[in-house]
Amino acid sequence: MRHPRTLLTAALFALTAVCMAAPAAVFATSPAKPAEKKNTEKKAAAKPAQKPKSAKAAKALSEETLKVTNKPEEGSLPDYPMGARIAMGKQTTHTAGEEDTFLDIARHHTLGYVELRAANPDIDPWAPPPGQDVVIPGFQLLPRARQQGIVVNLAKMRLYYFRDPGREPISYPIGIGSEGLDTPTGVTKIVRKAAGPSWYPTERMREAKPWLPRMVPSGAANPLGTHALYLGWPTFLIHGSNKPWGIGRRVSSGCMRMYPENVVDFFSMVPVGTRVAVVDQPILVGWLDDGLYLEANPTQTQSIDIENGIDITPTPLTDKMRDMIVEAAGVAGHRVNWSVVEKTLRERRGMPVMIATPSAKDSGSTSSSTVRTRAQYN
Repeated sequence: MRHPRTLLTAALFALTAVCMAAPAAVFATSPAKPAEKKNTEKKAAAKPAQKPKSAKAAKALSEETLKVTNKPEEGSLPDYPMGARIAMGKQTTHTAGEEDTFLDIARHHTLGYVELRAANPDIDPWAPPPGQDVVIPGFQLLPRARQQGIVVNLAKMRLYYFRDPGREPISYPIGIGSEGLDTPTGVTKIVRKAAGPSWYPTERMREAKPWLPRMVPSGAANPLGTHALYLGWPTFLIHGSNKPWGIGRRVSSGCMRMYPENVVDFFSMVPVGTRVAVVDQPILVGWLDDGLYLEANPTQTQSIDIENGIDITPTPLTDKMRDMIVEAAGVAGHRVNWSVVEKTLRERRGMPVMIATPSAKDSGSTSSSTVRTRAQYN
């Protein structure tokens, strides 16, 4: 019988920070299917720990660890570029096996932990009942940004690589920086790549942890994993990880971590010089042919609540958020279903929900974007 586990323990293990590297040797691992996966990594990733005595205590512990505060979610959303793709993927389900945990299921389906947990708030992430259908939230709205090169949405904790113009991007979950060690937003590029990087802890890291060496060579103990892509921002990288249970969480020192198998594929596809745009868009609104969709991703504090298995603290629908949605709706703003909007913002499940339908009078209102019906993504 497995012990109950709290994700707080796993998050604390994942707090090992990463940045600054140089080339060396290479190795790689691939995940097995969830039902077939051995227990060794699971036990190392999330050792049983004593649960906090209350939800309030769990929240206090988690926020003391990561010290997060929410960023404003109000203001105008950037326009989708002319001809942009609005959504990608499809929603499916996974039937839980005897030994599955959400760590296994998330990695098998190329999802982050919070992403999967938010979509399935009523299922025990450490012991989903065998035979239980787990929602795989593949259907998603794309960030409102130029669809060229790499686009990262920090709020979604996902990376999108627009390799082929006009085609659906290749997307991966990522681990990102916690507050005070935030992953920056803006535009940069890939300046170099390294297979088998060595890790050089920053001065800040060594002040906080004096026992850290000045350099960790490539190998299983290297927190950069097997491959690293260096950005034009000094000390910030996109890289692998030797702690894959940290993917899809806000636990790095600002770098973007990827699953070991994902970074190998990504490294081989992305050339030096590729444009990288990093945005932070927790609330997304987009038109498809069958209607206007709203996607609400968890705030930073809600992500910590989700990790610790406690009810999230809802964020209210403010007048400024209402104005933002009406602006995105365009001529259909008067038909927005505000009860659905409020429910979507309250639940923060990270999946698009229809909040308005088009009419014949709306023809041409979405002509600036490439729109498709949801059925074409399912």
